[in-house]
Amino acid sequence: MNTQHWLVACGVAFSATAAPAQDAYPSKPIRIIVQYQAGGSADTLARLVGQGLSKRLGQPVVVENKSGAGGIIGTDFVAKSAPDGYTLLLTVPGPISANLVLYKKLPYDPRTDLRMISDIASQRTVFVVNPAVPAKTFKELIEVIRKQPGKYAIGSWGPGTQPHQMQVFMDKTYGTQTLHVAYKGEAPMVSDLLAGTIQMTSGSAATLKPHIESGKVRPLAVPAPARAKALPDVPTFTEQGFKDPVYVLTAPTSLMAPAKTPNAIVERLSREVAQVIKEPEVQQRILDMGAEPIGNTPAEATAAYKAFLPVALELTAATGASLD
Repeated sequence: MNTQHWLVACGVAFSATAAPAQDAYPSKPIRIIVQYQAGGSADTLARLVGQGLSKRLGQPVVVENKSGAGGIIGTDFVAKSAPDGYTLLLTVPGPISANLVLYKKLPYDPRTDLRMISDIASQRTVFVVNPAVPAKTFKELIEVIRKQPGKYAIGSWGPGTQPHQMQVFMDKTYGTQTLHVAYKGEAPMVSDLLAGTIQMTSGSAATLKPHIESGKVRPLAVPAPARAKALPDVPTFTEQGFKDPVYVLTAPTSLMAPAKTPNAIVERLSREVAQVIKEPEVQQRILDMGAEPIGNTPAEATAAYKAFLPVALELTAATGASLD
């Protein structure tokens, strides 16, 4: 399974009716909704794509941040918006996957209320340890942890997220005894990692790369079948013999629309997004963020989502996390 991109369709019933006035699209400004505060990676990608789309479509593209409730507020806003191509969602994986497990009652269902336009970029993560941990490989780390049950803590940016999934899998599979420490975001988690309050985590390549280069943290592995372009010297989990889904699954930041948005509008937006992402300066900006450009078609993005989704839900469920 090619997990570097969302992998294969979300069973979203993408029925769409022809729009009589779609030749005139767009005739007014377009909004891209981001579920998190300004300044984060999703917000940066939205503004990068929006800028390019505005030039190509001849209409302003405005980014609006509707944060809160683990991405639910922004996602629900777009899911319930008019399906006319003027309100779009730039989303990270959690609100359209893990939230289905973490919350018993979601006001939206991403599988039926939204449809894919394009995957924008794959956000790469890296598993790192504080230099005080005497392990140079992931296999060595498991042995170190086994010898001192309860001593080592792994930080995450919230219950059910990738580092939490790894912590639960490690303890269940290898008989280790580790602690999980959940933070309200990546910044405080990394701060505690540098201080030695927690000993390990998996975080974004963009955030951790400067600390790796300065020697303040030690990288052990990156998820996904291929190495991260931002960290070419760091081996994958797969290269080290760890091929379970928790070590290879990755997912992109995606552009979506309300489910009943006409096919012609979705296809037009997808084509324009692909052209924006092909621009050398845009590609470089994305790479500088520690991500990797995609810009695929609606069918490809939908197909990728369907393959990713059941695996992501299973891994999230295994953590036992609930945010209701």
